[in-house]
Amino acid sequence: MHQKRLSAPKTYKIPRKAGKWVIKPSPGPHNKNAIPLAVVLRDLLQLADTAREARKIISAGEVLVDGIVRRDYKFPVGLFDVVKIPKLDKSYRVLFDEKGRFIVKEIEDDDKKLFKITGKTIVNGGKVQLNLFDGSNILATNEFKTKDSILLKIPEKQILDHLKFEEGALIMIVGGTHAGEIGKVKSYKVVKGSGANLVTVETSMGEITTVQDYVFVVGKKGSNKPIIDLGV
Repeated sequence: MHQKRLSAPKTYKIPRKAGKWVIKPSPGPHNKNAIPLAVVLRDLLQLADTAREARKIISAGEVLVDGIVRRDYKFPVGLFDVVKIPKLDKSYRVLFDEKGRFIVKEIEDDDKKLFKITGKTIVNGGKVQLNLFDGSNILATNEFKTKDSILLKIPEKQILDHLKFEEGALIMIVGGTHAGEIGKVKSYKVVKGSGANLVTVETSMGEITTVQDYVFVVGKKGSNKPIIDLGV
């Protein structure tokens, strides 16, 4: 029911000894890979001095996540989510820093969000349902494959573009010791047995080999620029 600061996930960029407790996210998107909305406002955006102030701002409907007003101060916010503050006319995208901790960067394209396809399901009527990395789903055609990414217009979730997982695709590493680094897929190795499949990525710091689950396509083959604004 409660979360101590010292044992909070490493993705929380918060002072560990400033107090005993930290807010725990409600069940929802991103499963455990999320940070509560109140912590985003207080610790990442520094728009509130205390959790109580953050709760008042959120309960007043002054914060949107992915284009939808969220009034739950525990609402889970995760990678690539767009947090918008209409009164300030500012929007931010949730990303990782070089230590794999959640940070926010101010952006311009607050009507777009990138999703990784983690699975596909055939539902009633023979329609194809794409299972996305944050736990949400969308109906689409069979041309999309797992490990690919899709760019959606939010909050409508209208498909705008399709980014294939392939050699030369621009990716971001979203887990492990290299979380937050961007590079291009050099090779993909399918590991037999229970081991995770491996991806070799070319980055500005050299080659990195990571597991498939940590790779998120953010740009098309041959492109050096992510398809969304990463605030860099």
